[in-house]
Amino acid sequence: MAYSKAQMDASNKYRAKAYDQINIVIPKGSKEIWKTFATSKGKSLNAYITELVEADMKKDTPEG
Repeated sequence: MAYSKAQMDASNKYRAKAYDQINIVIPKGSKEIWKTFATSKGKSLNAYITELVEADMKKDTPEG
């Protein structure tokens, strides 16, 4: 599916407004391994990493 420049610009503007970004550096070759594993769990790599971090944070908070 091809997106027009206007659609891409609108999406980028929304993402910039609604989300923060974090860039991480991992060993070469790890990205595809992690991505394949996340996909096997039915998740995107972003969703998988986010859920892992949030679950770990929840364990370490009194109300978690």
